[in-house]
Amino acid sequence: MRYSIFNLCREALCGHTGWPKAWESPTPKSRYEVIIIGGGGHGLATAYYLGKNFGIRDVAILEKGWLGGGNTGRNTTIIRSNYLENDSVAIYEKSRDLYETLSQDLNMNIMFSPRGVMMLAQTHHEAHAYMRIANANRLQNIETEYISPTQVFEKCPIICIDGPRYPILGALWQPRGGTARHDTVAWGYARACSKMGIHIIENCEVTGINREGGRVTGVTTHRGSISCDKLGIVVAGHSGQLADMAGFRLPIESVALQALVSEPIKPCLDVVVMANTVHGYISQSDKGEMVIGGGTDGVINYSQRGSFTYIEETVRALVETFPLISRLKMLRQWGGIVDMTGDRSPIISATPVDKLFINCGWGTGGFKAIPGSGWAMAELMANEAPGSLAEPFSLDRFREGRFIDERVAAGVAH
Repeated sequence: MRYSIFNLCREALCGHTGWPKAWESPTPKSRYEVIIIGGGGHGLATAYYLGKNFGIRDVAILEKGWLGGGNTGRNTTIIRSNYLENDSVAIYEKSRDLYETLSQDLNMNIMFSPRGVMMLAQTHHEAHAYMRIANANRLQNIETEYISPTQVFEKCPIICIDGPRYPILGALWQPRGGTARHDTVAWGYARACSKMGIHIIENCEVTGINREGGRVTGVTTHRGSISCDKLGIVVAGHSGQLADMAGFRLPIESVALQALVSEPIKPCLDVVVMANTVHGYISQSDKGEMVIGGGTDGVINYSQRGSFTYIEETVRALVETFPLISRLKMLRQWGGIVDMTGDRSPIISATPVDKLFINCGWGTGGFKAIPGSGWAMAELMANEAPGSLAEPFSLDRFREGRFIDERVAAGVAH
């Protein structure tokens, strides 16, 4: 059933009993043309664009838990493309552009809100770095600018401009950045995939990757073995574990990234604010909660729980910049597992195993990249050759020293 105002009114009159399942839960077949390991946003987007752009619909998405239960459901929903390097800007801007029409494309309201993203400069080093990014973005035809402290205050009146430790020297402003509802992004892609006949198989953990003569032949799961012609690994923080199963290593490390939300309050913040110096970023959800995130944990771990030590550090610093939040109570906290590369840029690449492809290393920038990442990964898997978006992010760059350094533009301390 197509979602529309007419169907909504009809279902309202009959107790909402006629809505079909958003996506099917089929029994796995013994063989597929393509298997995608990972039922988060990136895996679902990859399958969707394989079907939409290339007509490849004999696809299975294998998810060890519930759909979107990993990082896709655990992030702070920020969308922006104001990175430094041309290669990064290309894929993030593709993603931001796709987000603008994603509700129409998927027939699912993802609640995209282009409210603008502001990255605060609170040291002279940061100010110079953001001025450089603004100039680079101008050459890349990305609408960003470096704004003054007065302009920062005009856009965000609850901010303390003249803080004793963290004064605001300016900010990098992207007016077409914003947020979207993370759950509906996953649900929208899943619904569209299911409508194309793509199988979404939840509670199906991959326990082994089968190879023959240097080529992938399928996977072993808790629900039996499944064969395939091509395999894609799109599992974020667990990428290293899946790579080990396939017999190769990845230049990544996994750490927890924590976040929290406050009790809901009346609207007071209509932009996204990122503050790298104090290791925090903040926005207000449609329900009124203040959504707060911080830097990554200092040690490698696979925790999906928050810790009061890092929450206290993040909130203590943000309170000096946003005194208003000192009066709020924390509603809930959580953690997600992010996979980090040395240059803080992703990997979208073929691997040493023939017909096996991997998409990982998004670090703290995974949610904003979902549509562009899926588009690039689908192109790579369909053509068995990278397109212009994926080509710079191959595994070979680490061996060849072609780093895409985005540690400053990532905007989060890590």
